[in-house]
Amino acid sequence: MKIEYKLIYSKRKTLALEIKSNNQLLVRAPINLSIQKIEDFIIKKQDWINKKQLQNKKLNIDNYKQNDSFLFLGKSYPIKIIANNNPISFDNNYFYLNSKDDIKAKFHWFYKQEFIKIALIKIKYYAQKYNFKYNKVRFKAQKTRWGSCSSKNNINLNYLLIMAPIPIIEMVIVHELVHTVHKNHSKNFYDLLQTIIPEYKKANTWLKQNQRLLMQFI
Repeated sequence: MKIEYKLIYSKRKTLALEIKSNNQLLVRAPINLSIQKIEDFIIKKQDWINKKQLQNKKLNIDNYKQNDSFLFLGKSYPIKIIANNNPISFDNNYFYLNSKDDIKAKFHWFYKQEFIKIALIKIKYYAQKYNFKYNKVRFKAQKTRWGSCSSKNNINLNYLLIMAPIPIIEMVIVHELVHTVHKNHSKNFYDLLQTIIPEYKKANTWLKQNQRLLMQFI
């Protein structure tokens, strides 16, 4: 996991973390402390960091401004408000919006459309490669789940996953496809999941650490 932070060394005896108003993580550390120990401490405090960053986001969630950033496939991109007939567009560098009105709704629309494109390709690929049989696929934003699979092999996926990196999306999709074979979280279920996604535990950890950040859009 890549950790982004600003590090300031000084003549102090302890480590201190601070979340700036722009959600930047500021780390103050003793002069001789190693980067490894600093980043181990940051990982240990990840829940606290996520909580503070989420609180900052919620304070500003309905007060977007030029150059605010939004997640897409694991990376943050700034928005630009421009005169445009298209409510929202993306060029791999910026999100372009035609006004500050209903920005949250515009992103929900964009996220859902983009996630459906990617998810349907991934579902078809893994289903064909590993002979999974599924029925309907539905996409919606959910507060508590990234995905689910019904007894009739209907799959639900949370389109807010579009904010996560592709390997995370693949893990969730394969997780639900494996449920078409194993309905519970048995050893057989995890053995099959690991065969297809060897680093599924790492992906699960990423989701747990970033869940609040992604779910803020609900």
